[in-house]
Amino acid sequence: MRRFLNRLLPKSMRSEAVTIPVIRLHGAIMAGGSQFRPTLSLAATAGVIEKAFSHADAPAVAISINSPGGSPVQSRLIYKRIRDLAAEKNKTVLVFVEDVAASGGYMIAVAGDEIIADPSSIVGSIGVVSASFGFTDLLKKVGVERRIYTAGKNKAVLDPFRPEKKEDVERLKALQLEVHETFIDLVKDRRGSRLKDDPDLFTGLFWTGKKGLELGLVDALGDMRQVLKDRFGPKTRLQVVSPPRGFFARRLGFLGGRAPSDLAADAAGGLFDAAEERALWSRFGL
Repeated sequence: MRRFLNRLLPKSMRSEAVTIPVIRLHGAIMAGGSQFRPTLSLAATAGVIEKAFSHADAPAVAISINSPGGSPVQSRLIYKRIRDLAAEKNKTVLVFVEDVAASGGYMIAVAGDEIIADPSSIVGSIGVVSASFGFTDLLKKVGVERRIYTAGKNKAVLDPFRPEKKEDVERLKALQLEVHETFIDLVKDRRGSRLKDDPDLFTGLFWTGKKGLELGLVDALGDMRQVLKDRFGPKTRLQVVSPPRGFFARRLGFLGGRAPSDLAADAAGGLFDAAEERALWSRFGL
């Protein structure tokens, strides 16, 4: 409505302020999540992403990223949705890194035409990691016998209650290498000649924003407000895009009459999500 009314005014009276929609993508990247601990996934972010790109008069969309990574699939899906809409709507995408854009967080960051970080931001960690626990000795100590029945000899691969097998680990590593190659190809395609020829670039190491600038992982150092005002004028307005109406009600379970047992299951799932998310953040000292 503001833009419509602005067009009705004589040119001399029109506001020259540019409005830039801002998306905040903060948190670990995981499919699903819970009502008690929302996470980043395509399902959780598609609404705000599409809403931001629907601002017809905006020359760009700004994305604030603060994520230690998580699911490579969800990371790539979010990345692709951003790039698809940028092409469809002919928008420039400016990504601003806060504390960290690492692993899957950096995969989303390369959706930006430019990546701007704080000198002390953490960027990179272009690699793939899998983690689990082994409980074989624990079962012996408490006198519990593991019983598992499968159809298909590989159905119980890497079962945490059975001894680890060399061939199972080798298969997992082969899968990780394929995912890693996809990640590397995506970064090379987006960053191109801006990347420096450094042997550690794709080893999973991570750096500060300052070092990331030297390596070509980011394009500049700065903060969102100042960069956007320098780019589009001192009257530039930043408009944070909120989730579609009803999002928080659905997430908190106020709609739909959910049973107490479902809420209890979500609460338990939230504890596991919290532990996994805490492990992701702790890798970067956060």
